[in-house]
Amino acid sequence: MDAQFKSLAINLVRITEAAAIAAGRYVGKGQKIEGDGAAVDAMRKAFSSIEMKGVVIIGEGEKDEAPMLYNGEKVGNGKGLELDIAIDPVEGTNLLALGRPNAIAVVGAAPKGAMYNPGPSYYMQKLVVPKEAKDVVDIDAPVKENLKNVAKEIGKSVEDLVVFVLDKPRHSKLISEIREAGARIQLHTDGDVAGSLLAVDPCGDCDVMMGVGGTPEGVISACAIKAIGGEMFSRLAPQSEEEKQSLIDYGIDLKEILSVDTLVKGSDVFFAATGISGGTFLSGIDYTNKGASSNSMVLNSRTGTVRHIKSFHQMDKINQYT
Repeated sequence: MDAQFKSLAINLVRITEAAAIAAGRYVGKGQKIEGDGAAVDAMRKAFSSIEMKGVVIIGEGEKDEAPMLYNGEKVGNGKGLELDIAIDPVEGTNLLALGRPNAIAVVGAAPKGAMYNPGPSYYMQKLVVPKEAKDVVDIDAPVKENLKNVAKEIGKSVEDLVVFVLDKPRHSKLISEIREAGARIQLHTDGDVAGSLLAVDPCGDCDVMMGVGGTPEGVISACAIKAIGGEMFSRLAPQSEEEKQSLIDYGIDLKEILSVDTLVKGSDVFFAATGISGGTFLSGIDYTNKGASSNSMVLNSRTGTVRHIKSFHQMDKINQYT
């Protein structure tokens, strides 16, 4: 069993690399659906060569009207470990289409039954902090209080904190409260998995992530946070009455506060990400006449290991899955 888990990490990278190389050809072309579809096809093909009995718990869904690695789809060759899988072939489809930084391909994996199934939930309120501050924040506390407590625990002044926030109309009040507290803000149009990673990675350039983002991205982020350390407190946050009623009908408690341990259980949790469009987080795909180079990170919650992998892919091999 241990040997199978050890090989799982590098296998996940093969999957994200395939998706990133396929999607990378669409950077800046304004074709987010086509780019996402290419990544899905490449990721699905890569999965078929991996020894696992995987079931997609967090998949493409129908939210982006994109081709699916759908929730409940079986992936892998049907042998080996039984796993829950969380995927986003292109996290940040708008970033991909517009050629903006931090579009990435991501995969999370955990033993069967470990991942939280959010049902028909699209949106989730999130508060992500580094491990030093995980015991001093409260998702329901005032923004100023949370930032003050985080700053104290990580040895910074509030004025030196950097908070990752998605640049959405729903966050106008949150942005004002952060600024009133004195902290700095990084506003991003998309990419809250990357935002979660930036907040908990000691090498990241953010200290906190706040706001409402995607629920699937929240579960994927939990895989990464569990491996690096840190915490994410979250609560499902339906953005319409229709979504709210769907969650109630599904039997979900909308008041429940979810932690990383709620979203993904156990210690054998793996996460892999490969850069597509580049940026400070992960460099993007670089194509040459001989092939392509990629930059990835792999996380293992059991060991707490963070590995950065730079790979070169030969063109004749690339053409087999893109």
